[in-house]
Amino acid sequence: MDKINFFPDELIVENQKIILRLDLNVPIKDQKITDDTRIILCLPFIKRLIEKKAKIIIISHLGRPKGVKVPELSLIPIYRYLKNALKTNVFFFKGDLDNETKEKFSHLKAGEVILIENIRYFKEETENNEEFSKRLGELGDFYINDAFSCSHRKQASIHNITNFVKKSYAGPLLKKEITAINLIIKNKKEPVTCILGGSKISTKINVITSLIKKVNNLIIVGAMANNFFVYKNLKVGKSLIEDNTKKIIDNIYKKAGLCNCEILIPEDCVVGIDYDGTGKYKNLDEVNDEEIILDIGDNTIKNIKKKINESNTVLWNGPAGYFENENFSKGTFSIAEIISKNTTKKSLISVIGGGDTLAAINKYNNKLSFSHLSTAGGAFLEFLEGKDLPGISVLK
Repeated sequence: MDKINFFPDELIVENQKIILRLDLNVPIKDQKITDDTRIILCLPFIKRLIEKKAKIIIISHLGRPKGVKVPELSLIPIYRYLKNALKTNVFFFKGDLDNETKEKFSHLKAGEVILIENIRYFKEETENNEEFSKRLGELGDFYINDAFSCSHRKQASIHNITNFVKKSYAGPLLKKEITAINLIIKNKKEPVTCILGGSKISTKINVITSLIKKVNNLIIVGAMANNFFVYKNLKVGKSLIEDNTKKIIDNIYKKAGLCNCEILIPEDCVVGIDYDGTGKYKNLDEVNDEEIILDIGDNTIKNIKKKINESNTVLWNGPAGYFENENFSKGTFSIAEIISKNTTKKSLISVIGGGDTLAAINKYNNKLSFSHLSTAGGAFLEFLEGKDLPGISVLK
């Protein structure tokens, strides 16, 4: 971590143009932001730069428009939010990013902000295009990447732009993410328990293999656990499963044995006939052909609570069930509650990551406390694997 060039707060940036890459990729419905978590996290640093009288040029994306100006993916709602939240002039630039853009930005005064329209409206962004990166870099004096969640992408505003500015830095949010994940993979306080959910085991096989070497307990929940049930010749009805996972799971158990990592899977469940209906408690050997496993059962919740109580560090990525329906949300909310309680009362180090996990926590009515909530998805998992992310390697 020491090798990364973090933004020094004492740096004088008055009247300097700062290109600030943020992740403002928030859910929007009918032009209204439905969850502003990511924006709220960015605000303190933006305000700090305003206080330091920097000229701030914000770059962000929304969704995956693939180089097409999709109206539904415009940053206009985010611009309105920032205009309301920041006590300064905030401008919105929706023109082309060409050789004349630099001149158009010359009116920017100290402490003012320009938000550029969705950077992924330009196909050159995802292509990591050199000329496009140069045009972006020439807009400012310094570049700050505070979008950890995008840092696994080799894209112009994350990667190549650093070749065309005086100096590049990692922002405070990025630093916080890396510090938190290092509590799991480097500076760990054992015992360490990892709870992994989600639907696909194939997309997380590398992170599972990596974590087995670093954690004491690995708890598998969510639809991912269905593959372990099939491996143990249990019937899962119409539950979501992947094909050809027997060999993968076999290797997971073998590596866990070699690394002295205990693997726990659910021993009971809550099933439904469909995703919108009611739930029914069952032991795993009682699931019939018409049912879908949609949550973990009470005994599994007790087992997970016991492991969390015995742990000094917990990493949680992926809900335990189909939490969108409250009939299948008990497992996820129970895990959230016990982690939060131990974080507050027992100094548990808790690192929570993944978009679905955050969505579940945001849906929970009571206040929860964690050591770190990561807004990143893919970057979070790849960093856990030990990969050198493209957007971070260029900041070293």
